[in-house]
Amino acid sequence: MKELQDLDLNLLKLLKAVVETRNTHAAADKLGISQTSVSRGMAKLRETFGDQLFIRKAHGVEPSELAEKLAEAADEMYTPIAKVIQSYQDFDPQTFKGEITIAMNIFLLELFGDGVFHALKRELPHANFKMVYWQDKSLAEMLNGQIDYMLQLSGFPLPQDIYQHKLSEIKLCLVARKDHPVLMNNSNWEEIHHLPITRILIDGINTKRAPVEEVYIAKGYKANVVLSTHSLTVLTSKLKSSDAFTFGGSFMTEHEPELSCYPLPTLPKEMRQIGVDGGYLQSKRGFPLNQLLHQTMQSFFDSVIQPEEK
Repeated sequence: MKELQDLDLNLLKLLKAVVETRNTHAAADKLGISQTSVSRGMAKLRETFGDQLFIRKAHGVEPSELAEKLAEAADEMYTPIAKVIQSYQDFDPQTFKGEITIAMNIFLLELFGDGVFHALKRELPHANFKMVYWQDKSLAEMLNGQIDYMLQLSGFPLPQDIYQHKLSEIKLCLVARKDHPVLMNNSNWEEIHHLPITRILIDGINTKRAPVEEVYIAKGYKANVVLSTHSLTVLTSKLKSSDAFTFGGSFMTEHEPELSCYPLPTLPKEMRQIGVDGGYLQSKRGFPLNQLLHQTMQSFFDSVIQPEEK
């Protein structure tokens, strides 16, 4: 196989067109080039990748598995390049039709995902959106340009390649069912340490042990964690049907009349609230698209008013 750094990128565009059309004449029409140019290009592709890229058929060609994989790779390669060009050439949010990927901490996605989506849709009415939760592979995807913007809880470890800015702070409280038999009277450690706890799993932060569990240990208690889950729906269901509580924000009670927010026990100042950070690649700080995404996120969180403790 010839050295790939010498490969003409137009050949990958040709390969993709032949894979899609299954016909060299149709590929020539699609790309607006002559049949002679297609023949020369196909010869160079065979020279680079071998003779088994395509199998001749009576009415066209049949791509091999290698050809199909190369076409997929070409598509993935051109997408970030197209985003760069589109970001700098006459960017108009009202007519922008590209795809925008937002990766969010799963807790933030469930709490604010709907509001964030509608705020973005107002600014970019014709864009297509992918709103996904942050996973182990998300950092690599962001560094590769496949994720345009991220929302994370402050303290989440990220490399300097990602520009981060605090958008908001969530005041924490104890969330439990309304008229909780213990919390409605007292939330001191002596009164609550035995109560069952639920917690949202946040990959990269508290998968093994939540920070508050360290406080239990320091005070000589053992946290009675009865449920750990990625799902806010599962967690709130448990809270409504038991005496369990969670360390969370009053946002969790906003659309749940069966839940209430109670005062925190004595905790270090840094554990009484948690920040929400927005971020994108440092290399994209001059991109109009990323600047708009960041401004839209900041405006959204500025407009969000945290419910008072009930």
